[in-house]
Amino acid sequence: MRVVIDGITKTFRDKKGREVTALNQIDFTIAQEEFVVLVGPSGCGKSTLLSIVGGLLSPTSGSVYFDGLAADHPEPRLGIVFQEIALFPWRTVFDNVVYGLQELGLSKDEIKKKGQHYIEMVGLTGFEQAFPKQLSGGMRQRAGIARALAIEPNLLLMDEPFSALDAQTRTLMQEELLTIWNRTKLSTLYVTHNIQEAVYLADRVIVLSRHPGQIKEIIHIDMPKVGRDNEQYREQFDAYAAQIWELIRHDAADALKEG
Repeated sequence: MRVVIDGITKTFRDKKGREVTALNQIDFTIAQEEFVVLVGPSGCGKSTLLSIVGGLLSPTSGSVYFDGLAADHPEPRLGIVFQEIALFPWRTVFDNVVYGLQELGLSKDEIKKKGQHYIEMVGLTGFEQAFPKQLSGGMRQRAGIARALAIEPNLLLMDEPFSALDAQTRTLMQEELLTIWNRTKLSTLYVTHNIQEAVYLADRVIVLSRHPGQIKEIIHIDMPKVGRDNEQYREQFDAYAAQIWELIRHDAADALKEG
């Protein structure tokens, strides 16, 4: 299966009634088992594009389609993880994780088995009966990831999932996400402002410009998926980060001026 983003343009009206183009003619594909990261300055439409791919927003023109879905599952399953962890506060970790499975109508045995499997995968064994308020930020985000994974989606969408975490927790969560990805090999579209995070996670980085959001460049990260933070790859890692920063620095400065 591959995801095709074909000529996506999105316009809307601002508060003064003026037409604003948020995205202009976005074209790329996400291959089976590929981890694609969207990066760019504030206002470039990254989250808008992710919402369009996830079916939460409609494009003004263009389309998103899934090529190669199984005939018995013609509708794609999408797992979505947002920056704000939208766990149900009245549900335990286990009940949050299996929510999507219950909506799919799986049997109790299947729900229990899958729920426990993905709780174990994200390292929350022992916290099944805890409520969100009893968890740290990183643990709540792990529960949100487990919930997205549990439905075994065709595409995993992640919108700055670690940006609200402190630096140490964020680094640990990046490492854990790669470990999880290596077990699931899910096609993934990931949004971040963080250039180092993009280089650390991505097979390809799509750099967007701002006003309107357009693809400036698509960069293939030609390094092993695991161990990119090792010293032997430091020079290559830094070169990719510098290349991406050079592409967005002027737009980022303009965004800062506009506040």
